[in-house]
Amino acid sequence: MAEPIILGVDTSGSYCSAAVLQGTDVLSDLYQDMPKGQAEALFPLLTDMLARGGVTWRDLAAIGVGTGPGNFTGIRISVSAMRGLALALDIPVIGVTLLDAIAHATSGPVLASIAAPRGQAYVQGVRTAQSVPPALVAVSDLPLDLAEPGLVSIGSAGAEIAERLGVPHVPAPYAPGSAIARIAALSWQNECPPAAPFYLKPADAAPARDAPPVLLD
Repeated sequence: MAEPIILGVDTSGSYCSAAVLQGTDVLSDLYQDMPKGQAEALFPLLTDMLARGGVTWRDLAAIGVGTGPGNFTGIRISVSAMRGLALALDIPVIGVTLLDAIAHATSGPVLASIAAPRGQAYVQGVRTAQSVPPALVAVSDLPLDLAEPGLVSIGSAGAEIAERLGVPHVPAPYAPGSAIARIAALSWQNECPPAAPFYLKPADAAPARDAPPVLLD
């Protein structure tokens, strides 16, 4: 019996990253820098990638999608698009945080990170002696005692964090789309909550200062 085919997609940064896997084999993948235009480009890019892998939409057993943290608009684009696609195909869609994707297939203590504006970073500890739950922090405020034997720093803020803590900076084992597909392949047959954005901070848009109009019966 053939291994199931899994699609992984992430647009939580200024890029489109995706991969289609069958078992552990990468049938096709893509990574394209894209500061804007992800909504218009996502499905054409995915259609081309699947065609290069000899796969159709109907061949997919499940979809993994990056839920952030990261760019609000990018996260909403891929999460809503992949939830709609999964509904149309009647297959499960699994939400995967980008911090989990960064740390996938690592060993030993890891500090996963995603760069954020104004000297901040989203961070999460994996197998660390001190618990480091997902959070948005200033890199300059990271406690120096987080450093421990064997700790490595991974992610787009990894170099800055490595310098602060005096630990090695190493690349993530996989691109986001590939890591997300691999994680989804391990969990798609389990009962999973609906994929939903994982923001970790409020939206930048300020609430309206004026009171809304009163609706009359």
